[in-house]
Amino acid sequence: MRATTIYGTRDIRVEEVPDAAIKEATDVVVRVELACICGSDLWAYRGVAKREDGQRIGHEFLGIVEEVGADVKSVQVGDRVIAPFVWSDGTCAYCQAGLQTSCRAGGFWGSKGSDGGQGEAVRVPQADGTLVRVPADAPASLLPAFLSLSDVMGTGHHAAIGAGVAPGSTVAVVGDGAVGLCGVLAAKRLGAERIIAMGRHEDRAKIASLFGATDQVAERGDAAIERIKEMTGGLGASAVLECVGTEQSWETAMGIVRDGGRIGYVGVPHEMKGLPLGKLFGRNIAIGGGVAPVRAYLPELLADVLAGRIDPGPVFDRTVSLDDVALGYQAMDERTALKVIVQPS
Repeated sequence: MRATTIYGTRDIRVEEVPDAAIKEATDVVVRVELACICGSDLWAYRGVAKREDGQRIGHEFLGIVEEVGADVKSVQVGDRVIAPFVWSDGTCAYCQAGLQTSCRAGGFWGSKGSDGGQGEAVRVPQADGTLVRVPADAPASLLPAFLSLSDVMGTGHHAAIGAGVAPGSTVAVVGDGAVGLCGVLAAKRLGAERIIAMGRHEDRAKIASLFGATDQVAERGDAAIERIKEMTGGLGASAVLECVGTEQSWETAMGIVRDGGRIGYVGVPHEMKGLPLGKLFGRNIAIGGGVAPVRAYLPELLADVLAGRIDPGPVFDRTVSLDDVALGYQAMDERTALKVIVQPS
């Protein structure tokens, strides 16, 4: 079978790899219908996060179950399924607490020795605890929305939960990538009264407005902080979603959160110094977030997509074939695409 591999900085290839196959009775094999490129994949593409030559890459996909291990009970051949970006057994203490990302029997797609999502098929370990079945009568037009639930929509939701978004909240979202935009949608879903989207790209600002943003701030750095302070009577936002993970984005988040507020962070940290604990302490700022346990959120978010209450699908603005996956990475790296779907066939 064919799959995406990485060999170093900006060196993405499509190669023949061993066919996905069942190894354990708890496995299934999923034929990938749609995968996509994540902003976090770009850290490896840019050489910031190191990978071994030839390592598989990609962690967001949905597809059709082709083979089922003997102990699998929740899905069967022919089912369409969504795979969160971490597999998990669903039975351990962490999974039962809704923290599947800490499952000791779990792992991340594309990690050493595992299949990546950007390929023709994937071996899924711990299928009963991992996969979420899509109803057979769900319209194909919703496939992009379903795909977003494998990571970015659940991650944006995790940021909103970590920030304590509740009905009536004033929310500011740092980052206008797919996760930040999904954070806007999540804040709207949770009843925020005012949602300030931060970003300089007009096309992304339109999606933010579609998703429920009430205000747009194009400034950056100190100018952005001053602008949001002006907009909020000098106080700042009660809930801030940090969706980037850089030192600058954290400085912005700290600058715009009001005393007694919360920062929900889901941006993968890179080139970060330690957090300013003195300022957090003195201003009573709470911090929540981390790696999103997408599997915990998937059922409720899927129900909302199926009911038409949310549609995260517009975060995808380009589709490439598996053969052209390197062009998809280039487009996202150069910011000529927001989020790219990869279609294996």
